[in-house]
Amino acid sequence: MNFDLRSLRQQFPFFSAHPDWIYLDNAATLHKPQAVLDAMNTFYSQHNSNVHRSAHGLSQQATAAFEAARNTVAQFLNARFSHEIIWTSGTTAGFNQLVFGLMGPVLQSGDRVLISSMEHHANIVPWHIHALPFGVQLDVVPLTADHRFDLAAYSELLKLKPKVVSISHVSNALGYIQPIADIVRLAKEAGAIVVLDGAQGIVWEKIDVQALDVDFYLFSGHKLYGPTGIGVLYGKTQYLELLRPLLGGGEMIKTVSFSSSSWNDLPYRLEAGTPNMAGAIGLAAAILWLQQQDLTAFQQHKSALVQRFYAGCQQISALELLSGPTTNAGIVALNLKNEHPADLATLLDQQNIAVRAGTHCTMPLFQALNVKGSVRFSFACYNSFDEIDRTLTALATAVELLAE
Repeated sequence: MNFDLRSLRQQFPFFSAHPDWIYLDNAATLHKPQAVLDAMNTFYSQHNSNVHRSAHGLSQQATAAFEAARNTVAQFLNARFSHEIIWTSGTTAGFNQLVFGLMGPVLQSGDRVLISSMEHHANIVPWHIHALPFGVQLDVVPLTADHRFDLAAYSELLKLKPKVVSISHVSNALGYIQPIADIVRLAKEAGAIVVLDGAQGIVWEKIDVQALDVDFYLFSGHKLYGPTGIGVLYGKTQYLELLRPLLGGGEMIKTVSFSSSSWNDLPYRLEAGTPNMAGAIGLAAAILWLQQQDLTAFQQHKSALVQRFYAGCQQISALELLSGPTTNAGIVALNLKNEHPADLATLLDQQNIAVRAGTHCTMPLFQALNVKGSVRFSFACYNSFDEIDRTLTALATAVELLAE
């Protein structure tokens, strides 16, 4: 591998504060390198001022830093214009703006939207709230027998001519990397607007939104070694201009009277209120930090962690593995036969191993799998093979305790 794992871990203060813990809940949130914490602290301690609105120099400096962060994200995604980057509080907020905004200008009663069985609730519930009550129909791509995206069924469902196709880049519950190039291409051929939920995919691989030709791509900063409370809704200009603003007030207006209002230009008309300035700057710092790393080595390391963990789990006969190790971005879901996932997770917690138990905000997926939930182990670049081996030992111990 082309990185020094020990040196890498030293860049994350969390591990110095918790040397006895094994953190395998990375799909929920990633830890932050010191560079991100420093950038946010510098803003608050030296440059804190509101953006865009004030006449004084401090505000102008803050505005410059805030918009530089937008430019950093635009360049990272290879967006055509910086105004195609809309700040949100996270992927969920981005989906709510997107779905609400599409209703009327794009979607009308009788139109269809196509999602998959693996979607996070953030790509399901906003459709329920903002679209289904107005007559939009939601179609669902099923799973294959090995719990993957069914591309053949997807092709058939596209014949129903959905107006929008909205699919996760990487399954947050199973870790599978979706065939996004094929998903986008086939949807475009069917005339659909294409949305990708990049909450888990953004940290797995470099995304070029122009080359991919995706219309919208959403992600959260804290899934990319950045802070919580900041996210990105990327959209092509032609589609962002169609969206109705979900939130009103503050920066998003051009004129206001007691009888009417008119909206500002992009990106501001979709960014009502005081933005998360430090969060945006922290996210930009995370991207700059990430660009200094060997991303191919990160991918290879995470894949090796998955392979080692998966092989070890296969030696524990009582475990039922829901995820496979191929085309996997670093997540393994499993269960212990005849035991509730929370019981296994609790025993691991008692051994200072952090995992997640439940349905991982993907209840329909687990209904399709016909299981109550799972214990999810999710890996990051800073996890070690020693941590994998210690976790496997802890798993074997937990299995023995629950079998008594």
